[in-house]
Amino acid sequence: MQEELNQFERNKAWELVQRPTHQNVIGTKWVFRNKMNEEGSVVRNKARLVAKGYCQEEGIYFDETFATVARLEAIRMFLAYVARKFEMSIMGQLTFFLGLQVKQMNDGTFISQTKYTRDLMKKFGMEEKSFVKIPMNASIMMDMDADGKVVDQTRYRALIGSLLYLTASRSDITFAVGVCARFQSAPKESHMTADKRIPKYLKGCQEVGLWYPKKGGFKLIGYSDLDYVGCRVDRKSTSGTCQMLGNRLVSWFSKKQNSIATSTAEAEYIVAGSCCAQVLWMRQQLRDYEIEEKEIPIMCDNTSDIVITQNPLLHSRTKHIDVMYHFIRDHVEKKDITLEYISNDKQLADIFTKSLCESRFEELKHELGLIELS
Repeated sequence: MQEELNQFERNKAWELVQRPTHQNVIGTKWVFRNKMNEEGSVVRNKARLVAKGYCQEEGIYFDETFATVARLEAIRMFLAYVARKFEMSIMGQLTFFLGLQVKQMNDGTFISQTKYTRDLMKKFGMEEKSFVKIPMNASIMMDMDADGKVVDQTRYRALIGSLLYLTASRSDITFAVGVCARFQSAPKESHMTADKRIPKYLKGCQEVGLWYPKKGGFKLIGYSDLDYVGCRVDRKSTSGTCQMLGNRLVSWFSKKQNSIATSTAEAEYIVAGSCCAQVLWMRQQLRDYEIEEKEIPIMCDNTSDIVITQNPLLHSRTKHIDVMYHFIRDHVEKKDITLEYISNDKQLADIFTKSLCESRFEELKHELGLIELS
């Protein structure tokens, strides 16, 4: 505990000030619990700071535990820097954190959820099933299947929830899980078949995770892609973006857009705006690591978007686009970001917008740094 306090002081985590007058002081105490690794063995005590006090206004005593909350992107960004730049705690090398298994090696850091994947296989009885090579069949277009056979809604949702947690490190299943999650309100047998295909895919690659090599630059770059009117139910488009620090994948998402776009340019422009918002947030996070990013490139495969951001006038293609999406043009003018063209065959975000054939799927997995340690 004393070493942790010393580390806070070395890192200047806080500044000691005079006690405010006419203010209640909240007392604290340390609470220790056993911290376990992925095998369930106790490795050390976990310290939590508990606040205890009395609220005069409410006339009650309180006893609250404070815990840090962080976005997964922030955690992955930290792990992409941790072995290279920052001092590790005397409590030992980081190996298991918020369900993520972390393996630090001389040439990089490997992040996975292997134990969770195995537990998922066992929980849903998929251990004896055969495996497939892609999580979603490229020829399948899912719809409501109104005449299909109804299946157990609780089991369907349980599997979706478990798979969503796994996307913290398995970006390769993000799109497939997102599509299956759209049918949780009234799942049919066809939906369950597609849902069960994802664990079958995972069975053949349980050891896959994210690889963050030590070598290479740390330039922040975003990729923005779209599947235009890809949803058969409401004809909305699917947005897909990912953000890289050099060759390290640290952030991604796959999401159906909120409204129906009237043109490909409009839909592409909307997803580029979402990617812009994400890279600006990441730029702010990087400042905590004393890294300043300028003119962050966002790679898209639609030249109309680039023209729109460079044209100060609202013409016929953009007049019906919501004002909230035009902030990307302001940041282009400020040179916070640049929108650049990339051919579709080099678009890494393609894996987050549609189901792909096996060869293309494996190619993008490799480019995104998803590997299996031997």
